[in-house]
Amino acid sequence: MVYDKIKAGDAKIAVIGLGYVGLPIALEFAQKTHVVGFDINDKRVEMMKNSVDPSGELDSADFDGCDILFTSKLEDLGDVEFFIVAVPTPINEQNLPNLAPLLSASSTVGKVLKKGDYVVFESTVYPGCTEDDCIPVLEKESGLSFSNDDFKIGYSPERINPGDKEHTLTKITKVVSGNDDESLENIAKVYEMIIEAGVHRASSIKVAEAAKIIENTQRDVNIALMNELSMIFNKLDINTYEVLEAAGTKWNFLKFFPGLVGGHCIGVDPYYLTFKAKQLGHDPRVILSGRATNDGMGAYIAKSTVQLLAREGKEITSSKVLVMGITFKEDVEDIRNSKVVDVISELKEFGVNVSVIDPFANKEEVHEEYGVELSENAISGAYDAVIVAVNHKDYQNLDFNFFKGLMNSNPILIDVKGIYRSLPQDGITYWSL
Repeated sequence: MVYDKIKAGDAKIAVIGLGYVGLPIALEFAQKTHVVGFDINDKRVEMMKNSVDPSGELDSADFDGCDILFTSKLEDLGDVEFFIVAVPTPINEQNLPNLAPLLSASSTVGKVLKKGDYVVFESTVYPGCTEDDCIPVLEKESGLSFSNDDFKIGYSPERINPGDKEHTLTKITKVVSGNDDESLENIAKVYEMIIEAGVHRASSIKVAEAAKIIENTQRDVNIALMNELSMIFNKLDINTYEVLEAAGTKWNFLKFFPGLVGGHCIGVDPYYLTFKAKQLGHDPRVILSGRATNDGMGAYIAKSTVQLLAREGKEITSSKVLVMGITFKEDVEDIRNSKVVDVISELKEFGVNVSVIDPFANKEEVHEEYGVELSENAISGAYDAVIVAVNHKDYQNLDFNFFKGLMNSNPILIDVKGIYRSLPQDGITYWSL
């Protein structure tokens, strides 16, 4: 069994793709056995060789005591017997699955695949993708036959939550699957080497793929409901968070909150499921409606800000607005699919002069990805309105005097996540979702 060989140190594990998902997995396994960490980005590889996580999630101490070779060279994968593919699965401009990174990784593995090897995919995909899209690439590149049992396949969806120091890799139950009973047992035992919370053996690869895709689809739909409710409650002039606090006293009320839904999971994964649903002739109306609501929240926040500026007698095209936070969620460096950018873009469409600060985001990355220039610091008395778009820990304990100091006459605070709603609001126009 490949598990026995890995446990005895007679077989290597390779992790293909060393981002937010791949690197933590590689380092955990490297505490137990021999690991090859493979990434096509040479700059990132060099950083990891020096115990630096390019994503900023892990400390240098997390690299200590690890038996791992970081590489971008294909030949270093030649003696690996257990491959874990953990590359991104984004969407394109038409909100359709972009499988290019996944198929490229499959091609890489296929070039070194040998009889008896295992390949486990962790990338988020639609049900059927592993078997219908990835296996043919492995067969083509390797010359091996999956139908002849030349190699084994599994799927184990990632559950990494960037910025979450409580629900870390080893503390979250791992769903695993394999193409037959033998592969399932081997894959389960390999992951049990590092997962303290245990593993759940799914009945099939498609079940495991589907389980992953609905995790974030469920959250997306529920957040969309909260966002729509917040629009209704704003028209009723009642605070959404106060309504949710009251409703939350019922034992079975689900505690979701309104907000900007970005990132590389919740804002992306549902489109993989809707793509597959449409292929099968089903119109996924609830899911797509939720997506449309959440994708429109940036424009809604910007429009609400402009309306408040006009109500306070400010000239829109000469107004200055400070946006605090541009990462896709609090306390992370990750800016992928940040919906704060939608707020910024919409404000600029109205002719508003927008400044942006963020204590976590990388200035060069933000400019390269979105063409947005991050300011080093906010300027006292310079702004007509402030939008706190991300509830970073650095912003949690600010008070209204701080915000008043940033603004000129008739100050306006847009508190997207409602973190300042309990503060006295004298002398300031306050708005939240």
